Amino acid sequence: MAHYRQVGPVPDKRHTLFKDGNGKILSEELMGEEGFSSDSSLLYHRHIPSGIVGARHWELPDQTLTPNEPLLPRHLKPHDLFTDEQVAGTDAVTGRQLVLGNPDVRISYAHVGATSPLYKNAIGDECVYVERGSALLETQFGALEASEGDYVIIPRATIHRWVLREGETARLYAIEANSHIAPPKRFLSRYGQFLEHAPYCERDLRVPTEPLLVEEQDVEVYIKHRGRGPSGITGTVHTVPEHPFDVVGWDGCLYPYTFNIRDYMPITGKVHQPPPAHQVFEGNNFVICNFVPRKVDYHELSVPVPYYHSNVDSDEVMFYVDGDYEARKGSGIAKGSISLHPGGHAHGPQPGAVEASLGAEYFDETAVMVDTFRPLDLGVGGVATDDGVYARSWTGGRWITDEDGA
Repeated sequence: MAHYRQVGPVPDKRHTLFKDGNGKILSEELMGEEGFSSDSSLLYHRHIPSGIVGARHWELPDQTLTPNEPLLPRHLKPHDLFTDEQVAGTDAVTGRQLVLGNPDVRISYAHVGATSPLYKNAIGDECVYVERGSALLETQFGALEASEGDYVIIPRATIHRWVLREGETARLYAIEANSHIAPPKRFLSRYGQFLEHAPYCERDLRVPTEPLLVEEQDVEVYIKHRGRGPSGITGTVHTVPEHPFDVVGWDGCLYPYTFNIRDYMPITGKVHQPPPAHQVFEGNNFVICNFVPRKVDYHELSVPVPYYHSNVDSDEVMFYVDGDYEARKGSGIAKGSISLHPGGHAHGPQPGAVEASLGAEYFDETAVMVDTFRPLDLGVGGVATDDGVYARSWTGGRWITDEDGA
């Protein structure tokens, strides 16, 4: 995010001596992307941010991936992953379950009722969509309220925790990149300002506004990082001598922020607009789009639902959040469903959806879509919640079995 912010006091010049009110020298930390060649922020700590007094292995939530073979479109039901009894003890870090993934991005789901440990993802940025409920995101940059409909963008290596207040729960859809996540370049000027045609702008973003200071010793921080295991991902828990929320001030262009899906201004046209018109973020080899309530196509012969299309270069994942998704009626898709339409399979509206949509002027639907440019495999959460019949929904349930009954 290329526009500058300052929270708390900072010195007049970068990389110069800076003391607190008691005359103690503060530790300056540069948190930057692409090896000093891209966006960064400078954080001023009360303590040395490199201190470690202990380390142990963290057994990550299962990262196993199963190929989507035979190649099929699939309907996944992540709401089935957590019972009501499990929610109270589940947190947003150790409790998330992997649904889909590839070498570029992993999509997980969690229904949480407990505060998470301190955590940083050292592999890539995270975009966490709050499907339902709310939480307080505490970070070394300050705190952010995360409410229903919020995208929460957390830059790589940001130390944070998800705080659940007593009696509250939240449903979280986590998109973890192996890269950075940012607004599409075509929405931005060469200096990073949102352009006039962008469907949202700086005024819609919420960022920390004041420092968050915690005094505590010997604190554990859970770290997800690159490793040599089958998934290439592993975990470590560092015990640090002082609480990492010791930043008295920071400034720069790299920080966590939230953007609410309701503030997205949809782009519409006389005929059906393709998914790029609904894009909200992008990462390396994937994009994030959202479909929101909107006026639909107004040509006199328009067909409001999508035309059939073959994603020859990408897999398409749709997370159905709210409303009534016109193209999927009759397929079992409901709020909380995830559909996977893999590259190599032509997909589109269910039988009868075209006819039912004719003459519609408005769609009341909310969905988050991820398109990837490498095939997605099924995580343990995807395997566990696949309904097994979605591929038959375009043929009235007809299915030819092989000699073994498969």
